[in-house]
Amino acid sequence: MSKNDVQNAIEKILNKNRYSFDDLCDIMFLLRSENGCPWDREQTHKSIRNNLIEETYEAIEAIDNNDISLMKEELGDVLLQVVFHCRIAQDSNEFDINDVTDGLCKKLIKRHPHVFGDIIAADSGTVLKNWDDIKTKTKKFNSFAESMNGISPALPALIRAGKIGEKGAKAGFDFESALDSLEKAKEEITEVEQALRNGGEVSVAEEIGDLLLAVVSVARLSGINAEEALYNANEKFISRFETVEKKALENGIDLNKTDKKTKIGLWENAKAVKIEKNS
Repeated sequence: MSKNDVQNAIEKILNKNRYSFDDLCDIMFLLRSENGCPWDREQTHKSIRNNLIEETYEAIEAIDNNDISLMKEELGDVLLQVVFHCRIAQDSNEFDINDVTDGLCKKLIKRHPHVFGDIIAADSGTVLKNWDDIKTKTKKFNSFAESMNGISPALPALIRAGKIGEKGAKAGFDFESALDSLEKAKEEITEVEQALRNGGEVSVAEEIGDLLLAVVSVARLSGINAEEALYNANEKFISRFETVEKKALENGIDLNKTDKKTKIGLWENAKAVKIEKNS
C-alpha cells in the first residue's frame, strides 16, 4: 500500500462520524501497514500477550462495579486486542478475523442443538450438560483426566481448581457434601502445621497447595465461587485496614511499633464499625 493510498484511506476514516467493526479492522490494517505506526508494526502475538490479560481484567472490574460507561470502553479495549492478534496473524498468512468469526459461529451453532437442531432442552441445566458433552466429543477427550488437562493452565488457580473439581465430580470422584469436604480441609490444616514445624519450604508449599485445593472443594460444594469469595475477602480486608489505619492515625499509634494487643483491638473495632454500617 503506497503512502498516497494510506493517506486517502486515513482521510476516508477521518470523515466519518460513527465507526463500525469493519472500520476498526481497517484502522488496524492502516496502523500495521508500511506507512503506518512503527510500534504497531513491530508487535507480535507474544509481545502484546499481557495486554489482553490486563484489558480483560479491566473489563471485569467495570462489570463488577456495574459501570456501564466504563464497561463499553473496556470491552472495546478487549475487542482491540482480538482484532490486533487477527491482524498480526493475517500479516503472517496464518488466519484472519473472518476465520475467527467463522469458527466461532460454527461452534455456537454446533453447541446449541436445541436452537439450531432438533434437541430439546427445557432448562439451563440441560443446556450446560449438552454443551459439555458436545465439547468433550469435539475435543476428542477419551477420559476425564484428558478433559482436566484440557482446562487451560493460564486460568487463575482458584478458577482452574474449581473446574478440575467439577470434572472429578462428573467422574463420580467427589466428596459427599461440603461438610465432608471441610473435614478434608481440616486434615490438610494439620498437615500444613506439621510441615511448618518440621521445616522445609518445598513441603510447606505442597501442603498449602493441598489445603487451598480442599478449600476450593468446600466452596464448590457449597455453591460458592472460590475466586469471587477471595475477591470479596480481599476487598473486605482493605476496607477494614483503612479503618484501622485511620483510627491509629487519630490516636497517634504507629502500627509498626505498637504491640499485638493494640493491633487486635484496632482490628476488632474496624470489624464492629463495618457491622454497624451494614445493620
